[in-house]
Amino acid sequence: MAKDPKTDKTARDTHYATLRRQVRDAKRERGEIPTPGPQKPRKSNADWTPPKLAPEQVLLYGLHTVRAALDNPERQLIKLSATQNALVRLEISSVENLGIPFETVTPQDLDKILGPEAIHQGVMLETRPLPVRRLEALKDSPLILVLDQVTDPHNVGAIMRSAVAFDAGAVITTQRHSPTESGVLAKSASGALELIPYIQVTNLADALNELHKLGFFSVGLDSEGPAPMEGTLSGDRIALVLGSEGKGLRQKTRETVSALARLDMPGAIKSLNVSNAAAVALYASRQHLAAKG
Repeated sequence: MAKDPKTDKTARDTHYATLRRQVRDAKRERGEIPTPGPQKPRKSNADWTPPKLAPEQVLLYGLHTVRAALDNPERQLIKLSATQNALVRLEISSVENLGIPFETVTPQDLDKILGPEAIHQGVMLETRPLPVRRLEALKDSPLILVLDQVTDPHNVGAIMRSAVAFDAGAVITTQRHSPTESGVLAKSASGALELIPYIQVTNLADALNELHKLGFFSVGLDSEGPAPMEGTLSGDRIALVLGSEGKGLRQKTRETVSALARLDMPGAIKSLNVSNAAAVALYASRQHLAAKG
């Protein structure tokens, strides 16, 4: 007979501990509290060799990332590997209902595959990459993000998360000098990769011209832009264009966008990390679109 958490002290403590953990995890997901660092020094990646993945093989990890992938009907799943604790936190009552192979593992098993520095939270999902998306799919979207060779997958993942939060229609980037779909990118996006098209194009200038034909007004963010962004936005369809972490927008991109603009910052620091700049620009763009009705 199951113990009643209202009368059994051990069961009650476990019940409340679970509730506290869920509340804490929710706050971390919303960014209200920081994610704590490891309690003990993690092993170095120096002795770890990453597995050789097939071109159509992607390893996703982390609770939010895997849960979002499992819920995405467009994601082709291959195999789930998880600890018993992670399985509970994923709210999977029956692995048989998943319709894919399942393997019970230990955290150390996943460390050997993903590396000792990967924050996998006891779960890994093997999948195929998401279907390729085209620019034509953006006809009904009023707001999109375009990244000009932003190379850090952590930054791109954070940008994706902000893009989903502000209901952007897509994140567009270049095929070269940009991160491909990966576990690191997906973990940084914390589920957002499953919720927004990630479109990689061969030629960014050609893609911008195509967006202009679709009715988008493209604004390239530049710290030395000629005018503040708020006064530069125009029209009812906005494409925000952000440059790489170090070099910013390339010259060809600067020449192709509809306008260049800056984020005015009155403080002593005059520049932001690209993911933070994206969030601020998305907010300003949403305010502009709301005013346009």
